[in-house]
Order: sequence, then structure tokens, then C-alpha cells
Amino acid sequence: MAPLDTAVDSLGERGQRIPAPAARKSRWWFWLIAVAVIAAGVWLYRRQSFASNSAFGSGATMSGQPGSGGMPGALAIPVVVATATKGDLPVFYNGLGSVVAYNTVTVRSRIDGQLLTVGFQEGQLVKAGDVLAEIDPRPYQVQLEQAQGALAKDVAQRKDAQVNLERYKLLYKEGVIPKQQLDTQDASVSQFDGAIQTDQATIDNAKLNLVYCRITAPIGGRVGLRLVDAGNMIHATDVNGLVVITQLQPISVLFSLPQDQLPVVYSKLRAGQQLTVQAFDRDNTAKIADGRLLTIDNQIDATTGTYKLKSVFDNTDNALFPNQFVNAHLLVNTLKNVVLIPSTAILRGSQGIYVYSVSADKKVTIRPVAISQTTGIITGISSGLKAGDVVVTDGQDKLQEGSSVDATPAAIVPNSAPSATNSPFASPSGAPSAGGGPSR
Repeated sequence: MAPLDTAVDSLGERGQRIPAPAARKSRWWFWLIAVAVIAAGVWLYRRQSFASNSAFGSGATMSGQPGSGGMPGALAIPVVVATATKGDLPVFYNGLGSVVAYNTVTVRSRIDGQLLTVGFQEGQLVKAGDVLAEIDPRPYQVQLEQAQGALAKDVAQRKDAQVNLERYKLLYKEGVIPKQQLDTQDASVSQFDGAIQTDQATIDNAKLNLVYCRITAPIGGRVGLRLVDAGNMIHATDVNGLVVITQLQPISVLFSLPQDQLPVVYSKLRAGQQLTVQAFDRDNTAKIADGRLLTIDNQIDATTGTYKLKSVFDNTDNALFPNQFVNAHLLVNTLKNVVLIPSTAILRGSQGIYVYSVSADKKVTIRPVAISQTTGIITGISSGLKAGDVVVTDGQDKLQEGSSVDATPAAIVPNSAPSATNSPFASPSGAPSAGGGPSR
């Protein structure tokens, strides 16, 4: 059986097998088709690439022109940039904390009796001296009247004893009675003096109990939930009390810091400096209130290696609430006149800390930098950059030395986290754009 891809041989006159004339040339048409297919594929690929480049428009420009320094046909990489500025950078110590009422009082009755009325609404803001509840005063009114009657009786008896004492003095001078009888009468007068003082104390106590029948707020603040209803018998020994009052204005925040930061804070407190504390929400994005550092604890927690600090806030808008979780930012210093860039521009690699700087011809250069301080979303640079330099803040993962970029100014930096200045890194005057490079 002859192969399929070869021509059939013919037999000569002597029976010898003679090869067909076109047997070795039978594959030329196969190679011709293969070359045509490859050429068509290359043409379609180049046509599709040209159409894609045209569709990019100004968003991805070609950088292979003479003198551009890029590879022919390379696309400009879209990035977000910001311009370095100069300003003041605050230095914060950040710690986790919780809001604590400046004063907390559990209101209890100081006498026993039936609770007649409750004079507050749950959650109400009260002032010191406001009436919160009233106890039945009638038993103590009766005690007052009894004490007043006893006092009147003892006063009358003392008057009689005093008159008899004067008589005994005259009789003793005339030698009618002995000295012992005179002394006994004098002692009787003194006993009535003591009884009168006791009666007066009983009267004062009864009056005080009548005052205690009206339970008033010892401090100003917010009352909690009512713990006892009207009509119940209450006692001075009750554990729960009537209601709890928490003072909200001012209010305090307790937070912790690492013990390594204690010397700086302690030295400033001893020097009499007033340190500012900012309270941020649970997500550490929105500032709630500004306050001041009051004091620090007298010992370090050995289990955590931290120490506690107490700050006070005016809380005039009641934004802080007892037991609320907050992030406390303690301002300990302010660096003056430093170069500021967004923290997202900072990169770290085998060559150290660096940023991508954008030049006037829309090329990026790796610039090693030294960081002086990072505060929230702002980083202070001590060397490697100057004010006016443009740095890449987003899209660095696609860059390398000399890459062409299509720069877009950064969005406005929100002033929610601690920042160095109120001026945002937005719309930099020297930011490269599609139409030109930065001004120096």
C-alpha cells in the first residue's frame, strides 16, 4: 500500500518501479496556504492594535516620538499626582480610650418611708438642687412635734428648778438648810439644761428628716432610668438607689499610651504646658471634640506596658457619651515649615524609602526620601523633596524609572483625620497634565 501523501509509482517495461515525476513536489500548495494564513493574521493583529491606539485618544498617548526617551509604541500610564507643599505638621500620640462621666452619683434616700412622687423624666437633664422625688413627710412631722413638746416640758421644769435654786441660796445663807441640799438643787438645774439641749437636737433631727423627704439632685447632669416607682417603701440601706446621674458637661476621656512615650508627655506636664487632646470616632476618621489633657496615672500597667491619661472636654454639644469608644490624639509637638506630601506617595523597597517624582516631560524618577513624621494622611519629608515637586500618589505599581505617565491631580484631602495643614493636595499648579509639564 503506497502512502497517501506520495504519488503512485508506474511499472516500466522490465518490471522496474519508476517514481512519479511530481511525487517530490506534491507539498508546495500546503506551504503556500500556511504562509498566506500567517500573513493574514499579522495584518489583522496590526490593524486591531492601530484601532485600539486610536480609541484611547488623549487618555493614553504614544511616547515613542524622537527624543521622548521611551520605547517606541509605549503607552503613557495613567496616575494620580499631588504637589508637595510646605507647612506645619502636628505630632500626635494616638491611643484607644473611652468616655467617662466627669462625676457619677447614685441617688439614694437618706431616710425610710413611702415614695410619694417622682419628679423627673428618664433621660432628663437636671441641675443641682432640682427635686427628684418626695417621701411621705408625715411620720417625721409627728416626730418634730413630739420633740418640741418635750422641749417645752423640760424648759418649764428647768425654770422651776432655777427658782428653787435661788430660794435655797437664801436659806443656806441664813443657815436653814445644809450645803448638800443647795448643791443637789444646783445639779437639778444643770440636768434640765442637758435635757433641753437633747430636746433641741431631737427637734433639729426631725427637721432634717423633713428636709430629706425631698430628694434633690446633688449634681447637674443627665438622669438615667428610674430604679424605683412611686408608692414603694424605700430605705436608707437600699443598694440600688432611686436613679443614677451622670455629669456630661464637662466630661472626661481615659486613654492609654505606650510607656516609651511617657517621658515626653510627663516633661511637658511638669513644665506647665497645656496639651491638646482630640477625640475621634470609632473608625478614626471624624473628629468629635477638642479637649485638654488633665493628668496622667501614677503607675504603668505592667501587663500591657502602657499608662493611662485623663483628658477633659467641655462637651457643650453633648457629642461625647459615657462609655463611648473613641480614638484619642494627644498633640505633643508641631514641626514647623516642613515639606508635606500625602502618605500614599511613600513607597518602601530594597532601596529604602522612596517616591515617584514626575518631571516636566511627564517622566517619573525614583527619588529616595527621608521621613521626619507621619501624621494621619500627611507625611513630613526632611530630605529628598522640596515644595513644588510633583509626586505620584496612586498607580505606582505599574511604574518604573523613566516611565511615561498621564497625570491627574489628586482629589481634595478631607480634613477629618489629623492633617498638617488645611490646604489640600488638589489641583497643584505644577501638576503635569496632557497639555504640558509642571512649572518650577
